[in-house]
Amino acid sequence: MRDAAPQTIYLKDYTPFGWQVDSVHLSFDLHPNATRVTSRIAFSPNADAPDQEFFLHGENLTFVSAHIDGAEVEPTRTDTGLTCAVPDGPFVWDCVVEIDPAGNTALEGLYMSGGMYCTQCEAEGFRKITYYPDRPDVMSTFTVRITGTDPVMLSNGNPTASGDGWAEWHDPWPKPAYLFALVAGDLRAHSDSFTTVSGRDVDLNLWVRPGDEGKCAFGMEALKRSMTWDEEVYGREYDLDVFNIVAVDDFNMGAMENKGLNIFNSAAVLASPETSTDMNFERIEAIIAHEYFHNWTGNRITCRDWFQLCLKEGLTVFRDAQFTSDMRSAPVKRIGDVIDLRARQFPEDNGPLAHPVRPESFQEINNFYTATVYEKGAEVIGMLRTLVGDQCYAEALELYFARHDGQACTIEDWLKVFEDVTERDLSQFKRWYAQAGTPRLGVTESFENGRYTLSFTQTTRPSAATPDPQPQVIPIAVGLLGQDGQELRPTQVLEMTQARQSFDFDGFDAKPVPSILRGFSAPVIVERDMSGADHAFLLAHDTDPFNRWEAGRRLAVDTLTSMARGAGAPDVAYLDGMRAVLRDDGLDPAYRALMLGQPTQSEIATALHEAGTTPDPDAIWSAAETLRVALAQHLQDVLPCIHADMQVDAPYRPDAEQSGKRALAGATLSLLSRLDGGAQAARQYADATNMTLQLSALGALLATGKGEAEIAAFYDQWQADRLVIDKWFALQVMQAAPDRAVAVARALTEHADFHWKTPNRFRAVIGSLAGNHAGFHRADGSGYALLADWLITLDPVNPQTTARMCAAFQTWRRYDSDRQALIAAQLARIAATDGLSRDTTEMIDRIRNA
Repeated sequence: MRDAAPQTIYLKDYTPFGWQVDSVHLSFDLHPNATRVTSRIAFSPNADAPDQEFFLHGENLTFVSAHIDGAEVEPTRTDTGLTCAVPDGPFVWDCVVEIDPAGNTALEGLYMSGGMYCTQCEAEGFRKITYYPDRPDVMSTFTVRITGTDPVMLSNGNPTASGDGWAEWHDPWPKPAYLFALVAGDLRAHSDSFTTVSGRDVDLNLWVRPGDEGKCAFGMEALKRSMTWDEEVYGREYDLDVFNIVAVDDFNMGAMENKGLNIFNSAAVLASPETSTDMNFERIEAIIAHEYFHNWTGNRITCRDWFQLCLKEGLTVFRDAQFTSDMRSAPVKRIGDVIDLRARQFPEDNGPLAHPVRPESFQEINNFYTATVYEKGAEVIGMLRTLVGDQCYAEALELYFARHDGQACTIEDWLKVFEDVTERDLSQFKRWYAQAGTPRLGVTESFENGRYTLSFTQTTRPSAATPDPQPQVIPIAVGLLGQDGQELRPTQVLEMTQARQSFDFDGFDAKPVPSILRGFSAPVIVERDMSGADHAFLLAHDTDPFNRWEAGRRLAVDTLTSMARGAGAPDVAYLDGMRAVLRDDGLDPAYRALMLGQPTQSEIATALHEAGTTPDPDAIWSAAETLRVALAQHLQDVLPCIHADMQVDAPYRPDAEQSGKRALAGATLSLLSRLDGGAQAARQYADATNMTLQLSALGALLATGKGEAEIAAFYDQWQADRLVIDKWFALQVMQAAPDRAVAVARALTEHADFHWKTPNRFRAVIGSLAGNHAGFHRADGSGYALLADWLITLDPVNPQTTARMCAAFQTWRRYDSDRQALIAAQLARIAATDGLSRDTTEMIDRIRNA
């Protein structure tokens, strides 16, 4: 039997809370199993709200007492909150509850992680701490007193007083309850300071468990770079006296932007050359920037309700992408973002989990922290900036901060500042927030009497979320090349607003070659008949870095889909193109490394499905392996030289220059291993001086069926480092051959270090299995069964992580009938589980009912 039927919440039913919260005072008497929370909240009637019953959210709380203006009251309590008769005017609510942090395995509210108290309140975790109107449009100042035996006690805002066994904090900036944070434990601080543009000194601390002090320096420098960048680019200055970050091992997400007290998954903040790869460093830099940027786009201006989640997340993802582009390589960052968008968001947008960037309804808000809200939401911001121009974008953001500081806002508020600055109607553009699905951009061309015409169509497939999609505003960045490869017309943005639309270009002696959707100017799927020769021409000559990469990608997709159908061999145009790219020393090494990367096997499955062919995971894997070997053989004379040239002799730095060289060295090593059976990889593993070199060598060995001794040595070397052992678990599953992947994953779940209640470790094994395309989709269904087993096991402990992992099944309808039947049986088994959480119930129902 499931939990009670989940309630569906609708955007159209939004009603303001009937009271304002003028101030909040919280007192915590910490105890692992019986923390006592005393709240004193000053309420006053909200004149802008309709009459309503006084209701406070509350879950998993042991009620002790409640008073109104000093008089004891007996509220009516349910599993979700309480109601109570209250005075007509202002009043003070006092309440005492007890909670069990050690027993809170869902990691929402106040919980324990390795002996440390910590919180996660977004989206609706604060209701598991005390009774409160737990909604983002209720904002107030917070004063917090913490009592306990821990040497370090932290909360939001600035410290105001402390003594033996207690500490007090005050946050002067009004915030919703989801931004509340508390941490207490035996922690060590890596401290620094920052002077803001106006001359204020800010104390910076990165708090970690004993033993992790040596992994803090990069995170601190990334924080200071973020603070400087936000001042210089957006004019945003930090507004408190202290900024604290805490590293926590047990955390469902990457990090949380709690005002003045960011709480981070340890994997998203701790780094050292010995234990972290270049990709880890770049990810940490981006996440630290993202959470810091939330101080203005999320905290000072928050969202009115959870339907507006994209208002803070889409904008902040866009800002952190700008930051990374400035810190590193803009083309490489853009390509990486599009790879991620296509891998995660496009399947979501075209499957059973499709929803608009701003959903119209939900049952469990935790299920809408999605690639659509975050990544597509960021693409919408990027399109808006492209359409209005850099200057108007900057003016609109300045107006947004000035007009809405301290408010809980909507998408309408956001778009209105752009309309006021630009004097243009954005009602059609707003459809990007309201419609689900990925638009498909059809392209045809004609040339006559010196006039070149590009004709476009746009269609979006109907879905349950958007049954009747309407034409959207699509900015199409286009450049025109001559037959000799010279650029005839630089990039210009065509603004498409109709279902069918043509654009003329005059003054040509011969038909030009179009470069369409430069910089990936809109999150659409381009549908255009192009030959291998067309792609090869753009790969050789396109001046736009993204479209040059895209041409290579299209060649790879076309040859892999043909090979997976059993109808072709590796395309020589692709092999020659990769050879030219690899030998071009004028290109950024990181860019060349991306060029050498193959499309994912899931991407090939999607391409086959779109073309009307049922994808065969085993055939796709075989095609991918065959192409890798063919590419290695085609490049065998240059691979050793490039690999040698990319070695870095200088002391390790995780910057763009060194990271790019190591990325290209790793890409060439992977290909070399197909030729030498892993000999070069074994030498690199033995001599590695940093984790990037060690892990790339180990991955290359495993991919060639070698590395048994090295995987054992790796564990012996790093078994005391939990973050490195996460890598050890994940790499074995990801690199396992399809016929071994399930067995490898199952064996690892029986390992003594498989702490499955820790989200990072669970994702390292079970998430990696779902990411091993052919291994997960074994014809016997064993991959599906193992995933279902662990989802059923995890759900009563951590519903949020379970529900997110269900997305591994979202593409099930594209496979053959036998695999569909096997998946359907596992989905039915999960759905029939007694006490299934509402998080997982919603996800499974949506996937099954597609």
